[in-house]
Amino acid sequence: MDADHRGWTRCLLGGAVFAVCMAGTTLPTPLYGLYSDKFGFSELMVTVVYAVYAFAVIGALLLVGDASDRVGRRVVLQWGLACAAASAVCFLCATSLGWLFAGRLLSGLSAGLFTGAATAYVMDLAPSGGGPRATLVATAANMGGLGCGPLLAGLLAQYAPWPLHLPFAVHLALVACSSAVLARLPETVRERHPLSTVRPQRPALPAQVRSVFGPAALASFVGFALFGVFTSVSPAFLAESLDVTDHAVSGLIVASAFFSSTLGQLLVGRVGARRSLPLGCAALLAGLALLAGALWWELLVLVVLSAVVGGIGQGLAFRGALSAVAGASPADRRAAVISTLFVVAYTGISLPVIGVGVLSEPMGLEGAGLVFIACMATLVAAAAAYLVRRPLPSRG
Repeated sequence: MDADHRGWTRCLLGGAVFAVCMAGTTLPTPLYGLYSDKFGFSELMVTVVYAVYAFAVIGALLLVGDASDRVGRRVVLQWGLACAAASAVCFLCATSLGWLFAGRLLSGLSAGLFTGAATAYVMDLAPSGGGPRATLVATAANMGGLGCGPLLAGLLAQYAPWPLHLPFAVHLALVACSSAVLARLPETVRERHPLSTVRPQRPALPAQVRSVFGPAALASFVGFALFGVFTSVSPAFLAESLDVTDHAVSGLIVASAFFSSTLGQLLVGRVGARRSLPLGCAALLAGLALLAGALWWELLVLVVLSAVVGGIGQGLAFRGALSAVAGASPADRRAAVISTLFVVAYTGISLPVIGVGVLSEPMGLEGAGLVFIACMATLVAAAAAYLVRRPLPSRG
């Protein structure tokens, strides 16, 4: 096996481990209705449980976002898999709302440990000169894994026994396999330091990254905000307003947003990173408009179209943002800079979701969704205008 082939094999295996971990973070999405019936909590509590995950991601990124630059990629990723396994155990043992909070907290920690470190690791494993393709592998593993979570859980909940247990048992087995794969992959950080050298970090950027980070962060915030609403409250809207109670259908609709994001990432190679960001914002705006129509007229076809169009927009914007930020980052700060980008993204996936949950009590899901759409559409339009006036440098 030549060096290039061996490098791409390792890169793809690293991407598979990344996807397994991220699948666990969206596994509960089509199951929230079942948990609500079992434990008797409101839609606001669903969004709070969801937001606990996002805040745990942000906390992990701030506390140990650059840990893999210091202690090595593999050890950080093994910690992430351990948190993913502990999260699955919490859901398997869930007898009250507290178990759900613990499971989501651990799931957020696993994602926080993985996002920057795994993205940098996949890029490191690729052969020399394979940066653009490695970026695609990393972002596709991230979004593809997020899409596989609700799809797997929805199918098992609808067509297999033990809907609140079997999805997490399957994921626990996948995590064990991923840990074995990771143990056989090489470490890519040559100069490693003791764990005691890892310090909590404030979001900070090297000087050469700052010119590209602003527009990249804006696009990431908006795209993740749309995904946050899809993965937290769309199953409830499908059940309450459209009478879609099939968990497999609900999981498939949510998964289609993430799979469409992967398609959007593929399109970046054709349109280029500079144009992908404003084009991604335009597609996000179209996705928001379709979602508004779905809420107003209560049409399932518009929900599906909004997931697909919005997902493509998110993929265009996110891969363009990640390519620009990673390309501008020095090698020894890459994971830390990528983690900072994800802090912004996960702020977008958490705060708007809580807002929708709060507004859903007095206004209902449809009204809260329309307020969210108006706010996000304003932000998308502003971001697109900014990117048109100040596009990324050509090196992005």
